[in-house]
Amino acid sequence: MSFTTRTDLMSHQRAAVAKMLPSRIGGLLMEMGTGKTRVAIELAKLRAHKTSRVVVFCPVSLKLNWRDEILKHTNCAPESIHVFDERTSERRLPSAFWVIVGIESMSASDRVALAINALINERTFAVVDESAYIKNPRAMRTARITEYATTARYRMVMTGQPLSNGVRDLYAQMRFLSPKILGYNSFWSFASNHLEYHPKYKGLVVRAHRTDLLAAKMGPYVYQVTRDECLDLPDKIYKRRYFYRTDAQRDAYEQAKMEMLSLDSFNEWESLYAIFRLFTALQQITSGFWSRRAGNGAPLEQIELPHRRLDCLAEVLREIPSYEKVIIWAKYHYDIQGIAQRLAAEFATDGVAFYHGGIKEAERAAELAKFRNEARFLVATPGTGAHGLTLNEAGHHVFYSNSFKFAERLQAEDRSHRIGQTRPVIYLDIVCADTIDERILRAQAQKENVADAFRREVEKVKGEGLREKLLSL
Repeated sequence: MSFTTRTDLMSHQRAAVAKMLPSRIGGLLMEMGTGKTRVAIELAKLRAHKTSRVVVFCPVSLKLNWRDEILKHTNCAPESIHVFDERTSERRLPSAFWVIVGIESMSASDRVALAINALINERTFAVVDESAYIKNPRAMRTARITEYATTARYRMVMTGQPLSNGVRDLYAQMRFLSPKILGYNSFWSFASNHLEYHPKYKGLVVRAHRTDLLAAKMGPYVYQVTRDECLDLPDKIYKRRYFYRTDAQRDAYEQAKMEMLSLDSFNEWESLYAIFRLFTALQQITSGFWSRRAGNGAPLEQIELPHRRLDCLAEVLREIPSYEKVIIWAKYHYDIQGIAQRLAAEFATDGVAFYHGGIKEAERAAELAKFRNEARFLVATPGTGAHGLTLNEAGHHVFYSNSFKFAERLQAEDRSHRIGQTRPVIYLDIVCADTIDERILRAQAQKENVADAFRREVEKVKGEGLREKLLSL
């Protein structure tokens, strides 16, 4: 299939195409907002005479975004694009040139995996967008995507953050392209040569070795660029608005710590999972609820608490000019429900759109169109809405509750700080004073995941000292 493109490439995108085109394998390590998708489309056009199909693996939340980008940048007809849905199977394979499938579906659905395996052949161009999703070499989706794509004539990974969790993330992404790049046939071989693990905390990498060698091996196969190097983007402006806990929240906050840090079960707290459980409980309480399990085997109960976070949000929104569009990021569905009710009560005439995991894929595009056209507010979760979308309509982002993952925060910020943005973007965090909220922001300022940052601190203390540190949160 041959097609033409409607839009011109920027200079750094032309450089990316020139670097990628001579090789059958390659990686676009281009920072968010620099136009990776447009480069991939250009490569697909130039290779169309040697391929019969482009298979794009991307996060489920980006499937429709990929379809829209193809239609925006090319003259491809809608019927030349197939987005995997519940009807696609090995018995009902699409004949479309463009095939778009969710990465998560490759492990969640045998039906999807079998269909993809049947589709990919020696005339396929296989692309993995947001390739950090296949960074875990032991994950089923990583194994399936890597194995099925082996026969593809062309293979490419795309990511703005190849090292979201350090050097260990490189192996699986490069292995998808070819084991010859790094020269290791197993993650064990890679790790033994380049990773040093903590003697006590299983899986915790404390140091990476010979990274210059890894960079040299990858160099011929990747194109890397940052926004600062290729774009003249406006500033990011950060603000905070604080509120204080109610008495009920203060009591629940201390109760959660005492329950989870009881002396009988304290040995459990050497694991990252246990720390994550505590942090989650404390963060929930600052938002006015607590999904609490009283003991082993006890049913989960949701406790609601009076709180001031919604009042703080309303104050912030009243200060933003009414003609400005706003994205409100919230981590929990409980938060989204409260926000929806408050916006309906105080800003009913402004219109609200939603983008989160509770909305069916087919409906998300309609919600985005609603936001871009008539609605003033978009309420989204970082896990669903933080990847791939271009939302330059919004000059204000309000983080009602934050993700523990630095990469998700950065992805969320850059929905509006990318090609085409002409004005400064304001990011405002709503913060419960003297709580886990402040620790999350400190970790993000250091470009770390909050649990990883805390675990690094934990290494410095032992025994009762660790318990006291946790109690001081």
